[in-house]
Amino acid sequence: LSNRKMANLLMFFTVLSGIDTSYKTVERVYSDPAVRMTIHNMYAIMVKKKGITDVDLSGDGTGYSLTITKHYRNVSKEKGVKEGKKTEKGRKLFAYSFAFMDLDTGMYVGYGTSLKSEKEAYKRAILMARSMGISANSIRLDKYYSNRTILKDFPDAKIYIIPKKNATIRGPKEWKEILVRFIEDIFSYLSEYYQRNNSESGFSADKRMCGWKVWQKKEERIDTCLLCKGIWHNMMRIG
Repeated sequence: LSNRKMANLLMFFTVLSGIDTSYKTVERVYSDPAVRMTIHNMYAIMVKKKGITDVDLSGDGTGYSLTITKHYRNVSKEKGVKEGKKTEKGRKLFAYSFAFMDLDTGMYVGYGTSLKSEKEAYKRAILMARSMGISANSIRLDKYYSNRTILKDFPDAKIYIIPKKNATIRGPKEWKEILVRFIEDIFSYLSEYYQRNNSESGFSADKRMCGWKVWQKKEERIDTCLLCKGIWHNMMRIG
């Protein structure tokens, strides 16, 4: 929501608290480090409340438009979009989020954001998951992450990816094992891999609930806005 729309919604709370809130107050809150820290802690509290530790994960990234002229869904397959290279008159078109979803609860147990690229959001999501003590039993990611570097990110997890056309068996033993599982029992492998669709459905639901555009302008405010979208997702599923 824009600052003005959010301020208008807070009028309902003004009746109860007697505290009047302007859109400028809302704007400053997005930049407050204490608020950002509180949001991070909310992720940890909700994950702890659900008792989530050892999990089967799916992961996916998406973009949120910073301008009304471009919708991420329409250009996400274009070259350079995920890498943050798409600009319009020197201005960034998208902000990126990456979420690791616990397949059992549907909650995000790692959430990262970035104005630079989806890959940077992915790395931040890993850091959040680790900081909350999340241990992955298995992980499912799309072709964008189908390379040997994923072994460093999830050394103890069973990895489900679709190998790229130019994939080779060169590399460590763990990489060869992924390719062997893919070839020898492809139907079971794909049934596991396509649970990744839960992540795509999660982002789709988030955008229907919170919108596909980010109305904030400053980098830290954009970051706060995206983190809040993940919080709303978890709140709807905490039960």
